[in-house]
Amino acid sequence: MRATQQQLCDALGACTQLNPVYRRLLKMALQELQLIEAQIGQLDQEMAHLLSHYQQAVQQLAEVPGLGVDSAQQIIAEVGATAASFPSAKQLSSWVGVCPGDDESAGVNYSHRSPKGNRNMRRILNQSANAAVKDKGTIFEVIYRRTVPRLGHKPTIGAIAHRHCRLIWLILHQGVRYEERGPAVNQKSKKRALQG
Repeated sequence: MRATQQQLCDALGACTQLNPVYRRLLKMALQELQLIEAQIGQLDQEMAHLLSHYQQAVQQLAEVPGLGVDSAQQIIAEVGATAASFPSAKQLSSWVGVCPGDDESAGVNYSHRSPKGNRNMRRILNQSANAAVKDKGTIFEVIYRRTVPRLGHKPTIGAIAHRHCRLIWLILHQGVRYEERGPAVNQKSKKRALQG
């Protein structure tokens, strides 16, 4: 809520003759909200306990721009700690549904829509792509600025989600760490070369 505490008190103080039934309903709604928050806390603790064996994979995924610990935990829950079910990054991106469609007949392309895939993973990747393009100095920001005038926002986010999916497969399947290759890294290396 955007209202400050004083504004809320003023708004509730305006109705000094609040019906006792409405007071009970407000009290019940607040108790229900507290119960839901407590249950969410318990589930977060249980998920952290279950994923404690895969802490290194969570840390490696969390280093990717746009992904955080929560996203990394959800990805590992969906794909697995090593993405062993997917022999290639292409198969993972096809399963998720972030690869461009290929509806072609007699040399004519009819549709480039992405296939339906795993909705949860697709949502996570689209959110992480939107977050990654806002991270200054990353390669994802550069790709977004280059591609968005030509394709538009949604297809560009889809392309970055596809890159994220391939990167996730590499990190989980081969155990590599993310290395930033954006303009911020190039500027640092240029400064080091000039100083050295």
